[in-house]
Amino acid sequence: MPGSFKEIKYKMKENMIVRVSKTPLLNGDAVDAKREELRQYFHQTYSLYEALFEPITSDEAYFIRPEPLRHPLIFYFGHTATFFVNKLVLGKYIDERLNRSLESMFAIGVDEMSWDDLNQANYDWPSVQTTRAYRHKVRGIVDEVISSMPLTLPITQDQPAWVILMGIEHERIHLETSSVIIRMLSLDYLKPHPLWEPCRISAAAPKNTLLPVAGGCVTLGRGDNADTYGWDNEYGSKTVEVDSFHASQYLVSNEEFLAFVEAGGYQQLRLWSEEGASWLNYTKASIPHFWVKRNGKYFQRNLLDEIELPLNWPVEVNYLEANAFCHWKAEQTGRFIRLPTEAEWMQLRNMIDTDQPYWDEAPGNLNLEYFASSCPVDHFETNGFYDITGNVWQWTESPIDGYPGFEVHPLYDDFSAPTFDGKHNIFTGGSWISTGNEALKFSRYAFRRHFFQHAGFRYIEATTKEVPVEPVNTYETDDLVVQYLEFHYGDSYFGVANYPVACIETLLAKLPAINTDKALDLGCSVGRASFELAKTFSHVDAIDFSARFIQHGHQLQETGQSRFSIPTEGELVAFKETSLEQLGYTKEGKERIHFAQGDAHNLKPQFSGYDLIFCGNLIDRLHDPKRFLNEVHSRMNSGSYLVLTSPYTWLEDYTDKSNWLGGVKVNGENFSTLDGLKETLSQRFEFIEALDVPFVIRETARKFQHSVAQMSLWKLKD
Repeated sequence: MPGSFKEIKYKMKENMIVRVSKTPLLNGDAVDAKREELRQYFHQTYSLYEALFEPITSDEAYFIRPEPLRHPLIFYFGHTATFFVNKLVLGKYIDERLNRSLESMFAIGVDEMSWDDLNQANYDWPSVQTTRAYRHKVRGIVDEVISSMPLTLPITQDQPAWVILMGIEHERIHLETSSVIIRMLSLDYLKPHPLWEPCRISAAAPKNTLLPVAGGCVTLGRGDNADTYGWDNEYGSKTVEVDSFHASQYLVSNEEFLAFVEAGGYQQLRLWSEEGASWLNYTKASIPHFWVKRNGKYFQRNLLDEIELPLNWPVEVNYLEANAFCHWKAEQTGRFIRLPTEAEWMQLRNMIDTDQPYWDEAPGNLNLEYFASSCPVDHFETNGFYDITGNVWQWTESPIDGYPGFEVHPLYDDFSAPTFDGKHNIFTGGSWISTGNEALKFSRYAFRRHFFQHAGFRYIEATTKEVPVEPVNTYETDDLVVQYLEFHYGDSYFGVANYPVACIETLLAKLPAINTDKALDLGCSVGRASFELAKTFSHVDAIDFSARFIQHGHQLQETGQSRFSIPTEGELVAFKETSLEQLGYTKEGKERIHFAQGDAHNLKPQFSGYDLIFCGNLIDRLHDPKRFLNEVHSRMNSGSYLVLTSPYTWLEDYTDKSNWLGGVKVNGENFSTLDGLKETLSQRFEFIEALDVPFVIRETARKFQHSVAQMSLWKLKD
């Protein structure tokens, strides 16, 4: 392989970019040397990311949306810099924000949409020049933090150095995802660039064949003592017994996939899953996304150019297309052909006895060590298999879930949890532009099955039709999320007012003298009460245990709109849409809300100093409500208020009966939940009043739950 690819350098205004680097180890003997290593890794990453945007010839291209399910490139250009600032502020490693407006606008991307949920929201994006100047200032701030932060070895998750690594590895993720968006831009907006030279080798593809892989016990998870940075979903441990199988010697090439295309694979719906058929019907796809058919001839779009279809390069498709190909291949061969599971791929990966920090040369087209594109599928061999790692990501049959022992990092609690929904499948192995953490053996990334990355696949032959994939531990079912979206943002029924709105209006009327600086909506669900509170309070923290609930509140906050379908009867649904404008919420109000995932029993320290804590229908869903009530005062200002609502539907599914606050017999007498609240809270709170608030939850067009919650109001004693 040409060694010159490893030596490509590009002169920037401030420093020299080296395209290839290695992930720093967390351990070492010298603190000063490690600090300098972190500094160099940061600057190399930061400059490399900026260099990815250099082939763009017009600022206009930054504001185009070649991928409708993602923001335009200007967002991603600013997002990675904002991430550093937001995490350093959240961790209290810097005291002040650099630009509050940009750090809000560039905070979170709407990347997890369905293919038919095109986000048409308009944003007042800053100019490229403004964003570039912002990035320059952030570079200086991060460099200063690296220079002055306390540092001990090994680096652990509670150190500021971990947050620096978090920002670096986050930017390396977006080096790849942004390259996918650039790959979708019209070539009219792009020019060649010496740093991003593609492979120039192509020929006919080798014939694929199935080779045996011995089964065995596979351990997934990087372990707590790993010596490199990892994302939360990589930790914990899971042992899987893998049966013997056969795996394709090569990744599926363009030529091999072309046979599927020419056999009418995109037109034969029996080959597609239900989700795949729906996607196919909507998109009308007939060839892979990065192929172009012109005058009967096929071409492939790469990062910065279009070339005649390289038959011996790996095909790049989404999971749905890969899955349909496997069904077709199974029909052709009469065998159990499918995608590998995560554990089966790891059995292959274990054939390579090195990892990125330790290899002299990458064992695949990986870590930007060779090309700025894919390359032929027969270049990198290990034990008879090719491209076990690198070239393109490899789709698996495994939806992502946390391993036993999974814990979120307190400064990035929504990195993985929102993907534990059964709709995000793992892909493995990395692509040509996967660097940093992405190039490591234990990296775990997952996308919605219709999304495109630099991703392809290899297939396996299993001994049975059964796919050894466990159900995902989802937070809620889709039906439940939809039910609460309708409960919060839908119609009113039977003359009963909207419950979150009624709760906030009622408590404000009862507490006219309340300080309106800071409120907490704990158990916020999909967020309606939070928006109501933001009409009065200067800042509202909206917290719920369910990341999937929070996503919808945040989506409404960011895009100004929310769409959902509600069941009517059987398989029939009605489609609904709402917007901030329709709901009467202002731009100023929505900017006062901060949505976050959290556990009421274990809130982060920064969630304190509240004038009001509102817990809507929360306490009878806590596993230890008394413990929560005994601790909640520590997060409140003197003279502040606690407001609880609940229908008191105590269930042992949520709360062990020994922890119920009421609804039980005590010494043979009835003991209500209000009695229990008074007993628990009376030492620190003054009871003000209790009143009823009715609510209706719609299940279908002809089935409703009509309930009555009790609202109790409490004032913290001085």
